Order: sequence, then structure tokens, then C-alpha cells
Amino acid sequence: MRIAIFGAHKVGKTTLAEELLENLPGYTLETEPYYQMESSGYEFSEDASGEDFVEQFNYSVQLISQSGDDVIFDRCVIDILAYLHVLDPHRNIQSLFEKAQTMISEIDLFVFVPIDEPDPIPAHEMDLPKLRRQVNDLLYDWIGDFGIEAITVSGTLSNRKDQVLAAIPS
Repeated sequence: MRIAIFGAHKVGKTTLAEELLENLPGYTLETEPYYQMESSGYEFSEDASGEDFVEQFNYSVQLISQSGDDVIFDRCVIDILAYLHVLDPHRNIQSLFEKAQTMISEIDLFVFVPIDEPDPIPAHEMDLPKLRRQVNDLLYDWIGDFGIEAITVSGTLSNRKDQVLAAIPS
């Protein structure tokens, strides 16, 4: 089974992915494209740029295309595309949106990690709080636009893990 965990930054995606990895023997974890690209020598812009997100999107497409079964993706084409759209709203993303629609058919389970309400991270302690909120809100809309079934997790890490594990067929 291929599981994609998506959401804005600082919502607990990586923590959840790592927790799931410990509870799903035989699974592998594909860390965020950003970190994989950075460790491979890709130099990102100082400020988040549209081009950087296009590169991450393409990298995510490649990860999904080359993956086998029993993998957890920390981020996927949907949230990367959401960042691109919010950061560069005048960019025509239609072809990327269509590519994302094709790629999501390769994913068996989508897990949306939204911003908790109330948000436990105060805005003054958060990098780019406005961007975080805009991406979060856009992802809520895009779940319907992409026509995917996603489980939206909430609560403690243990609760979130249990919600995902309950959605995996035995």
C-alpha cells in the first residue's frame, strides 16, 4: 500500500510518518522531496520560490512513479502544488494539476494533517504563518477538486496513528 501524508508545514506530518513506519513492518519512508533534493546537492533559493516548488513537484512525481508497494510518502504532489499555487498565484498550473491527478491514482491512502484548532503553535513562533494557513485552507478545497478520498487526522500522535492504521485494510 502506498500512503501519502500531506498538509502545510509544522502540522506533524513527519512525526506521523515516522510513527507509522514503526508500526508498519516492511514499509519504507520517502522523506520530503525538499530534504532528499537538498541532500543530493540541489541549492534552493533563500526565499521560497515557484521554481523550487516546480522542481520538488517533479521530484515527487518521480518518487511516486518509481516506488514499489508498502511506502509512506512524507508530502506528495498535492501539497507541493498547493505551496506553488499560493506562492505564485499567477502561474498557470493547469498542466501540473493534471499531472497531479494522474499521479494520485498511484496512491492508495491519502492522509491529510490539517492545522489543529486551536493551533498549538503561536503565530509568532511559526515560520510563514500566513502561508501555512493559506496552504492548509487550499488543501481542504483541493481534496474535493482532486476527487480523492482522504482521511483527515486529528488529536494526539497516538490518535492520529490509530486513525491511519484503522484505514489500512488488514
